[in-house]
Amino acid sequence: MLDTEINSPFVKFDPKTWASFKDASEKLYLTEDDLGKYLAFNDKLTLDEVKNIYLPLSSLLRMYYLSRHDRLAIIQKFLGSPMDQVPFIISISGSVSVGKTTTAKLLKALIENWPCKPKVSMITTDGFLYPNDYLEKKMLLGKKGFPASYDVKRLINFLLDIKEGKSNLKVPVYSHLTYDIVPNQYTIVDRPNVLILEGVNVLQDGTEYPEYRKKAFISDYIDYSIYVDADEKHLMKWYVDRFLKLKEQAFSDPDCYFNKYANLPDENAESIAKLIWEAVNHVNLIENILPCRNRANLILKKGEDHHIEEIYLRK
Repeated sequence: MLDTEINSPFVKFDPKTWASFKDASEKLYLTEDDLGKYLAFNDKLTLDEVKNIYLPLSSLLRMYYLSRHDRLAIIQKFLGSPMDQVPFIISISGSVSVGKTTTAKLLKALIENWPCKPKVSMITTDGFLYPNDYLEKKMLLGKKGFPASYDVKRLINFLLDIKEGKSNLKVPVYSHLTYDIVPNQYTIVDRPNVLILEGVNVLQDGTEYPEYRKKAFISDYIDYSIYVDADEKHLMKWYVDRFLKLKEQAFSDPDCYFNKYANLPDENAESIAKLIWEAVNHVNLIENILPCRNRANLILKKGEDHHIEEIYLRK
């Protein structure tokens, strides 16, 4: 049985205590009306939570960002020559359905409002999944999201290029509607000051990818890592709830990969969603995602209602 407790080297905080750490200079420019722009499908967020959880986190990230900038200035002074801009990379990891996208979008908005107004890009590692035809040939379609389903070499080369300051880098686009990589479509990442990298696999290393064990991996390029956590019983419920809502909306699109479920009675669709969770998402969580949690710099633990109840900061 996998140990699900979050142990040392973390310090645990409740939301009230965490809220007291907000930098007085960090101002919130968002309103209740703005929140919908950052919510992932079926997620929840309040303005109080933004103020009490995410604004202090933004302050912490700004301190790390400025500290890294100062270290680069020291290196430049030592070398006596300027260095190319190196993006500060923040990773957002966690299980399927936990709300990684909401966290990533919200942090992007907050970071863009720092006094120094950094240029921020956000991508998901879904863009580095192999296309479905490749996964089918390799009999891996049922393991989408597992380590073997990613083009790891391409992802690492992208991270190396971004750290080297290369411009106009192309990241493949993944469609959750077609459940596949979109041919000939790309997100362009052009020398950002901050890159937010979101995905289930961003904290994994050579343990999960033995063929790269002696090489650099994703986590080697991350400057600050965040893991969004929740008990699995909540994760599965959120996944099932999302599946049922999508059945009434996106599944009706004939181009949707899950269109075959669109006309199922809710009880049948719920059973299928639970089977998918148990066969795929549960296994990936236990084998590949959750074991990486304690590698994070910060853990945000959500309760049953999607709201963050505990914050764990690495010492």
